[in-house]
Amino acid sequence: MAGLNKVVTSYQEALAGLTDGMTLMVGGFGLCGIPENLITTMRDIGVTDLTCISNNAGVDDFGLGLLLQKNQIKKIYASYVGENALFEKQMLSGELEVVLTPQGTLAEKIRAGGAGIPAFFTATGYGTPIAEGKETREIDGRHYILEPSLTADFALIKAWKADTMGNLVYRNTAMNFNPMMATAGKITVVEVEEIVEAGELDPHHIHTPGIYVNRVIKGTFEKRIEQRTVKAR
Repeated sequence: MAGLNKVVTSYQEALAGLTDGMTLMVGGFGLCGIPENLITTMRDIGVTDLTCISNNAGVDDFGLGLLLQKNQIKKIYASYVGENALFEKQMLSGELEVVLTPQGTLAEKIRAGGAGIPAFFTATGYGTPIAEGKETREIDGRHYILEPSLTADFALIKAWKADTMGNLVYRNTAMNFNPMMATAGKITVVEVEEIVEAGELDPHHIHTPGIYVNRVIKGTFEKRIEQRTVKAR
């Protein structure tokens, strides 16, 4: 990787500088659009004491579930965790600190962090346990709670295609949390299905400008389906 070329050739190089105790954003929704190989590499490296910010916690043997198996995550901000029995067990036992966050609020906390906004008011969660310990304010007759934004040491995301300068294109619903997380990490690492030369992507179709991206790596993906229901024949 040199100059404006963001491409790296190994997952170890992609995660260089990642150490115990860091805060990570991990893209995806369920198992859709997750940086699955970066997660597997984190498991193999053995980093621990991590704080993770993710819409979900994967499943027991895939996605962030792989890190839960090794007790590598100490705290997680998430909104949807219903597919992971190990997550439930660790939360109830106190092994894992969980900050359950409404999905729209979580998305806005990340977007605000990437935009340099320290906090914002939202009506979501007022009058519920989510508001406990937070500043509240009445504005135009409606009550709001103050939500701090989120940033991370590393943002680990998945895109469909990148050019060598780190400009990104996402595909369909795999876009989900990835674009906003790309803006909110001190170091943003992206794994993609295809890398093209700079200038080959249509500038009108770029979702994340390369200015937000530090490293890009081409991977191969299992793309596991979280739940599959088929009609009986």
